[in-house]
Parts: sequence; C-alpha cells; structure tokens
Amino acid sequence: MPQGKPAVIPDDGLTTRQRRTRPLLIVHTGPGKGKSTAAFGMALRAWNQGWPIGVFQFVKSAKWRIGEERALRVLGDSPEGGPVTWHKMGEGWSWIQRAGTEDDHAAQAREGWAQIKRDLTSETYRFYVLDEFTYPLKWGWLDLTDVLDTLTQRPGDQHVVITGRDAPAELIEAADLVTEMGKIRHPMDSGQKGQKGIEW
Repeated sequence: MPQGKPAVIPDDGLTTRQRRTRPLLIVHTGPGKGKSTAAFGMALRAWNQGWPIGVFQFVKSAKWRIGEERALRVLGDSPEGGPVTWHKMGEGWSWIQRAGTEDDHAAQAREGWAQIKRDLTSETYRFYVLDEFTYPLKWGWLDLTDVLDTLTQRPGDQHVVITGRDAPAELIEAADLVTEMGKIRHPMDSGQKGQKGIEW
C-alpha cells in the first residue's frame, strides 16, 4: 500500500468517499505483546475525532487500574474529544480463577455480549474496543455464529476492534483488518514478571 493508495480498486458500486468511510471490523490477535495497546491507541484517534467510545474488557480484573483506562476516562470527561464509557466483566484472568467459578465467568461474558448487542443496535458508540474478546469465543462461552452475524450486520458507522490470542478462523475471515502480533522475545521468557509503566 505505497503512499496510502490501495493496490486494487474494487468494482463495488461505492464512491471513493463511501469506501473510505466504511465502518471496519478489526482484529488484533497473535502471541505477541501489544494487541490491547494498539486498540487503545486507535481509541485515542477515535476520541480525537469526537466519536463516542465504548470499551468492553472481558477477562481483565475489575480491580486492575491500567494506564489506558485512566487516560481514556480523563480524556472522556474533558470538554474536548469524544465521551468514553468503560465496562469490565469478570473478576480477573480466567485461566487463574478459583475452581468452580467458570460458570460465573461464562455468565458474565454472556451478559457483556448482550450489552454490546444492545449498544450496536442503538448505535450507542462510534468506536468499540472488545478487549480480550477472543477468549470467551475460544472457550465456547459465546455463540460464534451469533457474534459474527451481529458484527457483520451492525448498522451505521460503528467501528469494532477485537483483541486477544487465538482469534477464531471465522472471525479472521469476517474482519476487514487483521493484525497478528508476533513474539520474538519477552522479558517473561527469562523469568521477569510484568512491570508498571510497561504492562499496565
């Protein structure tokens, strides 16, 4: 895509402007670091455009105070840019949960997805971040067909970015923009835990 010019111009009946402003379904997946970080960077761009933003976090703890959340909440409350609404579902990372809580997490994921469906139907936001959303899909907590139908048939000008490892092949196929974050090296490989300012 040299100089931002598409390699192919499809014969789809759309004008250049219509094609350029078409709402996108975006997926950030892969084993590397930076999937959520990239999505929140896009949210900053959306905020700058004055778009309403909805963030839905699916497996990160409601107790965590991550930097992106604080920054976007402050920006969303400012007189400039677009408003920001932040939703957290679940008690924390699902793969370190107490035994016997899986049903609770699945129910919370379904509740979160039901809210997203309502928001998409009413066009509540212009930009959605569905953070770690691939995990409820991978674990079978949500119906993939329902998710794909809802996302591909969403009305209006709503952009949706989904993050998380192991995105289902069907989601990747349906998406307009897919980025796979690869990992070459990570401090955890040599026994170093995550640190503030880098991981949160």
